[in-house]
Amino acid sequence: MEAHETSELIEEAGEDPHQKNRAALTIAIFAMVLAITSLGGSNAGKDITQENILAANSYAFYQAKSIRQTSLKIAAADMELQLLREPGMNAAAKEAMLKKIDDYKKTVERYESEPEKGEGKKELLERAKAHEMVRDQALRQDPWFDYAEGALQIAIVLLSVSIIGSLPALYFGGLGLGLLGTLCALNGFFLFYG
Repeated sequence: MEAHETSELIEEAGEDPHQKNRAALTIAIFAMVLAITSLGGSNAGKDITQENILAANSYAFYQAKSIRQTSLKIAAADMELQLLREPGMNAAAKEAMLKKIDDYKKTVERYESEPEKGEGKKELLERAKAHEMVRDQALRQDPWFDYAEGALQIAIVLLSVSIIGSLPALYFGGLGLGLLGTLCALNGFFLFYG
């Protein structure tokens, strides 16, 4: 059997080498999109974990500041009551207590808002909410990457089978599913929807 006879038999059997090349190129493109999608999904997962930890840390620091603030308020109030209970207290002790009360009240105010260091309760709450916003964005992105990965993997399988079985229906099914996966990946990155 000669080469031109083999070529004629392939054509008669319905095998189109151009179709195989097209399917192979489509597989390569979808494999590249799958790799990029996998990277996006991985980054979204990391962002979810990292931003959740950072938000929890900010809330914990906020709670610690609240506890310290409350303790100082109680201590200052206790000292004020002690001054009222002991009107005959010597001047040096009274002056020391008043200074301490004033120090406590200033510290209470500083714990409420400390923009210089960004460690006041107000700033900590803002920081925690900012971390939550980034985390929530990643939470909205993550499922789209999952959908995209699944659709692209199935598309690659269908396209591969279309090459082996010379089945155009599988090629078009794989192409459609791959395009759907690509749209899901784009939505994962840019959140056009959801």
